[in-house]
Amino acid sequence: MNAPGLRERKRQRMFRTLSDTAVALFLEKGFDAVSVAEVAAAAEVSKPTLFRYFPAKEDLVLHRIADHEDEAARVAAEAPAPLDALRRHFLAGLERCDPVTGLNDQPAVLAFHRLLYGTPSLVARLHTQLERSEAALAEALGGDLDARLAAGQIIAVQRILALENWRRVAAGERVEDVRGDALAAAERAFAGLAAGLPGARPDPAGANQRV
Repeated sequence: MNAPGLRERKRQRMFRTLSDTAVALFLEKGFDAVSVAEVAAAAEVSKPTLFRYFPAKEDLVLHRIADHEDEAARVAAEAPAPLDALRRHFLAGLERCDPVTGLNDQPAVLAFHRLLYGTPSLVARLHTQLERSEAALAEALGGDLDARLAAGQIIAVQRILALENWRRVAAGERVEDVRGDALAAAERAFAGLAAGLPGARPDPAGANQRV
């Protein structure tokens, strides 16, 4: 893959600058208390310029996790056994305290998640992003009805597991105390998926093979 050119690197820097500036203001004052005009002024760009990069105010926040939007699809597309690959990928994320799993107690991560989950319009926008993740995963799994049903369940399981981890950590529990439960819950959840996803076929040992 070719390295991005100068124009693309400058474009990506602008995305990061605008998002970082906005998130800092939202964390300081609250999402609803900061206008798009304030963000543009703080980033030293015009409002039209800001809107060329981020059509909606909520997108300034969601940009922080935009690279995860097609993550499940990428993992599934590269594996002969997609569900097992997704299970291992999620468990590895828990082991390294990937913020997307909710199992992370760094102050900046906790603050960002409080902003994200505590703002109704951001939660609604997050669900739109999750719908795109689901659609991408469904396509990677084959694109038919069974694939769409499977993708919906997988994305929902990952979301609920991550939200439960974040809630416990945000309530003051230590990551070290939550990790064991988080790993066990993920194993149970993915085992449940393996036992119930559409398109299953029994293997010779009696286990179920899934997407």
